[in-house]
Amino acid sequence: MELEIGQIMEILPHRQPFLLIDAVEELEPGKRAVARKCVSYNEPYFGGHFPGEPVMPGVLIVEALAQTGAVAILSMEENCGKTAYFAEINRARFKKKVVPGDVLTLTTEIIRQKGPIGIGSATASVRGEVVCTAELTFAIGSKEE
Repeated sequence: MELEIGQIMEILPHRQPFLLIDAVEELEPGKRAVARKCVSYNEPYFGGHFPGEPVMPGVLIVEALAQTGAVAILSMEENCGKTAYFAEINRARFKKKVVPGDVLTLTTEIIRQKGPIGIGSATASVRGEVVCTAELTFAIGSKEE
C-alpha cells in the first residue's frame, strides 16, 4: 500500500514545517512502514545548521523515523484519530551526514506492542547506505489525554 501526502495528513497530526515524510512507499498497518523524505536546500533548519555546510539535524532524522512508525501504528482501524507520542529513544546511531539533495528512505518496523505502548526498530538510509538507526518507544493516546 502506498500513500501520498494528503493521505499521510489524514493519519498524522503533523503539518509543515514539521511533517517530515513526503510519501509512504510500503505500509503494513500495525507492522511496518517505509517512507521517503526528499531533503531540500529550502528546509528551514539549513539556515542555521550549519551555515556554509548544511546538515540535516539528527533529531529530525529520528523524528522522521518516528513519523514513519506512527503511520504504521495509526493506520490500524482501532487507532484512527489518535496520536503516537514519543516515550523513549534508545540506541540512536548516526553513521553519515544527510545533506540537501539526499532522499531518505525511512523504515520503521513495530517489533513489540502491549496495550498503548509499542517499540519500533527504525533505519534511515540514503542510496542504500544506512545513515541512522534507533529503537523508538511510543505511546498511543487521544488528543483529550
